[in-house]
Formats: sequence, structure tokens, C-alpha cells
Amino acid sequence: MDKLYSMWVSEGGSDMTGYIKHHLHHLEVKVGDGAFWTIHLDSVIFKFAMIAIFLGLFVKVARGATSGVPGKLQCAIEMIVEFVDGLVKETFHGHSKLIAPLAITIFGMVFLMNFMDMVPVDLLPAAAHAGGVEYLRVVPTADLNTTLGMALCVFLLIQYMGIQHKGVGGFFSEFFTAPFGPKGAPANLLLRLIEEAVRPVSLSLRLFGNMYAGELIFVLIAVMTLGASLSSFSFWALAPVQLLSGFVWTVFHILVITLQAFIFMMLTIVYLSMAAEHH
Repeated sequence: MDKLYSMWVSEGGSDMTGYIKHHLHHLEVKVGDGAFWTIHLDSVIFKFAMIAIFLGLFVKVARGATSGVPGKLQCAIEMIVEFVDGLVKETFHGHSKLIAPLAITIFGMVFLMNFMDMVPVDLLPAAAHAGGVEYLRVVPTADLNTTLGMALCVFLLIQYMGIQHKGVGGFFSEFFTAPFGPKGAPANLLLRLIEEAVRPVSLSLRLFGNMYAGELIFVLIAVMTLGASLSSFSFWALAPVQLLSGFVWTVFHILVITLQAFIFMMLTIVYLSMAAEHH
């Protein structure tokens, strides 16, 4: 680990800068001439890994579900399903079989992707380096491409839900008639366009900002003692501070990752409900 640390520091050119830069650099794949597209391969890999875990977990519980006394895993999944289903019934007043499964999927997927921030910052990057991979970031939601992609999917679902419940004419007429009536059509259109544009931006940036900040703080905690000799005074002076800081931030961050998954899910339900409302 010390050799890896020395290499990561030297890459940045000064002190801890290289270490931090290395941990915030994605495993990238250039696509096309001139590298017009750059794919963050690590985000893609861990997203699909979380999808596999989510589907595997729910399929396993569904197939093994019993009507008698449920096991701990089945009980936990049932509590989540019932909780989300209750929120959907309270918030979404239309009729759709899509909303509740969508909400559970969003909460589960975002939570699992956020939870990757709980993995020690050097564990997977060091393992990847041993396998010849230079860079690796493990938190997909700390990548703006991931959060923006999810937010744009929600944006498209909002338009679909509005057209499904109101028809094409009814849905687009609201762009010119609400909230000031037909006479305020220009102002109505301007406000509606701003509202529609703000939704994916706010959804994506809120989640990305919180997870990026959390990841960065874990990296900053990690650099407290890395590079210091085990026999040096600085190591033994900073080690207790590092352990305490890491523990406190980990406990707090568990609340953050859960809350961010809940907020993303809840805002999606609210936006879809607003799109389906006729009044």
C-alpha cells in the first residue's frame, strides 16, 4: 500500500494532491475518432453490478416467500415494499401499475450505488491496480453522468405520464394555460419550460453533489496517515484522529446515502403525480 501511495502522490506532482487526484479519476474508455465520447467504464461496471445484486436479491426473496413466519430477509424486503407502497398511495392520486415498482426500483438501486461509498477508499483501487487497472472509482452516483442519466429518464417518464393521463392536447395545453390562464400564455410557457428544465438538473445535481462530497471526505480522511512511517510520531498522533473521524463520518454517511435514495424516489413520485393531476 505504501508503494501505491507513493506512486499516486508522484502522479499529482506534489504532496497529497496526486493521491486525491488519482482517487477522483475515472477508468475511462475513449470512443470514436478524436475521443468525442468518453465512457466512465468503472461507473458502468458498478451500476450493472448493483443491478445484478438488486434483481438477485428481490428474485430470491420472491421465489422463497412463504405465507407463514417470514425469514429476516423476507421480512426486511416486505417492510420496504409496504413502506414505499404506502407513500405511493398517499402521494400519487392517479391510476398506474408503474409507480410503485418504479419507486422501489429507484430507492433500491440508488441506495446500493450510494452504499459503495462505505467500501474503504483504497481497497478496490489497490486490487484493481494489482490487476493492471490504473484508475478505479467505485461510487456510480458520485459520477454526474450516472445521476443525470437517471434524472433524464425520470424527465421522460413525467412527459409520458402526463400524456397518458391527459392526452396530447390536454397535456400540452397546460403549457399555455397554467397558472395564469389563456391570457398569460407567454408567461405560462416561459414558467413551464423553466420548471421542466429545473427538474432533471435539481434531481441529478442534488444526488451527485452529496455523494461526491462524501467520497471526497473519505479520501481526505484516508490521507491523514498515509505516507507516514509506522514508527513516526505523526502517525501515532494522527491515527486516533483518523479512526474517530472515519467512524463518525461513516455513521453520518449511512444516513446521507439512505436519505438521498429516499429523496430521489420521493421527488420522482411527486413529479409523476403532478404530471397526472388534472387540476
